[in-house]
Amino acid sequence: MKGERLDKLLAAQSTWSRREVKELIRKGLVAVNGLPAKGAEQKLDPDTDRVEVAGREVPLRLRLYLMMNKPAGVVSASRDDRCPTVVDLVPEELRRRGLFPAGRLDKDTTGLLILTDDGALAHRILSPKSHVPKVYLARLDRPLTPEMAEGFAAGIPLGEEGVTLPAKLEPLEDRLARVTLREGMYHQIKRMFGRYGAAVVELRRVSMGGLLLDESLAPGQCRELTPGEVELLQQR
Repeated sequence: MKGERLDKLLAAQSTWSRREVKELIRKGLVAVNGLPAKGAEQKLDPDTDRVEVAGREVPLRLRLYLMMNKPAGVVSASRDDRCPTVVDLVPEELRRRGLFPAGRLDKDTTGLLILTDDGALAHRILSPKSHVPKVYLARLDRPLTPEMAEGFAAGIPLGEEGVTLPAKLEPLEDRLARVTLREGMYHQIKRMFGRYGAAVVELRRVSMGGLLLDESLAPGQCRELTPGEVELLQQR
C-alpha cells in the first residue's frame, strides 16, 4: 500500500494512538528519512521510507507475524484481568495495536504460537475447512496402547461436538507420542486420550502447517517470521 499517512502508519506499528503520534510529531520527536516530519498527514512508502521516534528507528510493516515459544502459565489472549497473556510477553519494540494470538493453546500447554494483526491469515490457520495440520508432543501418565492409535485414526466421539477428524498418533516412547490434528476442538488431545483412561501430563505444539517451532527460542520468547515462514502458513 503506497502513500500511507504518517500518523496512521506509525500508530499501526506500535501501541500509540494516532492522537499520541500527532503529539510526538508536534514535539519534533519524529523523523522521516533523517529529516523532521512535516506533519501527521505526510505520505510515506512503507517499502522505502525510514521513520525514527526519539532517535529509535521504527520498522514499517503493514502486517506483523510473530512466532512465540509459549510457556506454561499464560493464557492465549490479548488481554485478561486475572492471568498474564501471551501478548504481555511480547517485547515493547514488537508490540502494536491489534496484535492477537492466531489460535489458542491451553494455559498449561507450551510451544508454537503465532501472534499477528492479520485477521485473514488467522482465519486461514483456524478455519476447519483449511485443515492445517498441527503437530503436538504429548506425554501421558500411563503407557500408550495400539487401541489409542487405532481410535485416533478412526476418529473419536467427543460428546455434542461429534466425532473428531482422523488424527495420527505416533508412539515415540512408552508414554510419549507425536499427535497430528487437522482441527482444534476444546482440550481435544486431552479429551481424546481421556477416552482411554489416560491423562496428558505434558503437551507441546511443535509445528503448524509446514512451520516448525524455532527451538532456539526460550519459553516466552518470540521473533518475527521470515517471509518464507509466512508463506508456509499461507499455503493450502
